[in-house]
Amino acid sequence: MRHHVSLKFVRTAVGAALVVGLLAGCSWFGKEDKLYKDDIASRPLEVPPDLDRPATDAAMKMPPVAPTASSVSGTPAGAGSTPLGFTVPGERDAIFAKVGDALGTVQGVNVASRAQLLGTYDVDYEGAKFLVRVTKTDAGVYVSAVDPRGLPASGEAPVKLMTQLKAALGGG
Repeated sequence: MRHHVSLKFVRTAVGAALVVGLLAGCSWFGKEDKLYKDDIASRPLEVPPDLDRPATDAAMKMPPVAPTASSVSGTPAGAGSTPLGFTVPGERDAIFAKVGDALGTVQGVNVASRAQLLGTYDVDYEGAKFLVRVTKTDAGVYVSAVDPRGLPASGEAPVKLMTQLKAALGGG
C-alpha cells in the first residue's frame, strides 16, 4: 500500500505543478518584449523610409521657358536682356520641322547641326553663330535665338533671322 500512496502523491504533485504553471501563464515558455513594456512616451519612434528625407521630386524640375515679350525684339547689339523670339501655336515636333524648312529658305543661313531631342538648330548667319531653339510652353511653341550658353543671342544677325522666321511661321 505504501507504494500505491507514493504514486498517488507523485501524481497529485505533478498535477498541482501543471495547474500552477497554467495559472502563471506563458511567462515560463515565452520571451518578454521589452519594447512594449515601457511607457508609451519613451518608445522609439519609427518613421517610414520615404518620410525621413525632404521631398526632392521638384528639385530637378526645369523652370518654364516662357517669354516676357511675344514678339521679336529689335534690341541693339549687346543689349541681350530681352528675349529674342516669338510664340507659334502648335506641337513642338511639327514646329521644329517647320523651323528647319524655313531656315532652308533663308539666304545665307548655314545649319551646322540640328538636335530634335533638344529642339535646337546650330546656325551660322552673317558671321554670327547662335542656336535657334524650339521650346514647348503653355501658350504654344516658343522659337528663340540663344547663344551656346542659353542666354538671348545678341547682334543684328539673330534679330534679322528671327524676324524672317517669324514672318515664315506666322508667329505672334
